[in-house]
Amino acid sequence: MKNLKVGLIQQSCSGSRRDNIAKSLAGIRDAASQGAELVVLQELHCSLYFCQTEETGLFDLAETIPGPATQEFSLLAAELGIVLVVSLFEKRATGLYHNTAVVFEKDGTIAGTYRKMHIPDDPGYYEKFYFTPGDLGFNTIETSVGRLGVLVCWDQWYPEAARLMALDGADLLIYPTAIGFDPADTEAEQQRQREAWITVQRGHAVANGLPVIAVNRVGFEADPSGQTSGAQFWGSSFVTGSQGEFLLQASNDKEEVLCVEIDLERSENVRRIWPFLRDRRIDAYGDLTKRFRR
Repeated sequence: MKNLKVGLIQQSCSGSRRDNIAKSLAGIRDAASQGAELVVLQELHCSLYFCQTEETGLFDLAETIPGPATQEFSLLAAELGIVLVVSLFEKRATGLYHNTAVVFEKDGTIAGTYRKMHIPDDPGYYEKFYFTPGDLGFNTIETSVGRLGVLVCWDQWYPEAARLMALDGADLLIYPTAIGFDPADTEAEQQRQREAWITVQRGHAVANGLPVIAVNRVGFEADPSGQTSGAQFWGSSFVTGSQGEFLLQASNDKEEVLCVEIDLERSENVRRIWPFLRDRRIDAYGDLTKRFRR
């Protein structure tokens, strides 16, 4: 049996980059002290979720990879001997920016990166203004704790993304996230959205026979423009096993550092009784590359 202990850092963020990074670093140390070998942070944890508005000055938040943030997280990964997944606003070139996840190996080297492929443009989530869609594809990242299928937030709604990571040999699906309620919505609508978010990712675990790690931010962040009611990030970070069963679930309103063990050999046993990959009709799926069939 191969068990992997993973740590999740669910945090709130402020307008202070230094404070946000310090909170993340402290959370990583806490998780490592609990025995975590793999630690995952939420989406864009170095800043507030700035995509509530379209403001050119906010491109100043972006940084190169490698850069100042990767240097700090690299040093800590090496010090603690952990594999670490972080989420950064990447400046690739002047006028070219990505929403990028970076994976550090236990020696602090960058094992790989993933640039967010699906970019939303919804009220309060104006990401197309800031982020160019990823061009690295759906490729897993090889690490000492396994092959990681790292995706980011909006990617989590797309079964195609999860499937392609599974087909590339992922041992785990990992989703750093920043998603929340519109405070103006009814409580019933808010709960429907949260449950849909959880359900679709549990479905990816089931359909692919893989554990899923989803790490979301928590807390209220005001809309600087005042045009909306802001965003109440719903936390609820979780880990499922390869049949979608909950192994861990965080609160919807508190900062938490949580750890849980995942049995990585379970996927082999689950896929033997539910051989979805065997029974796929790959000869009949060509139309999936079309925008719409009718």
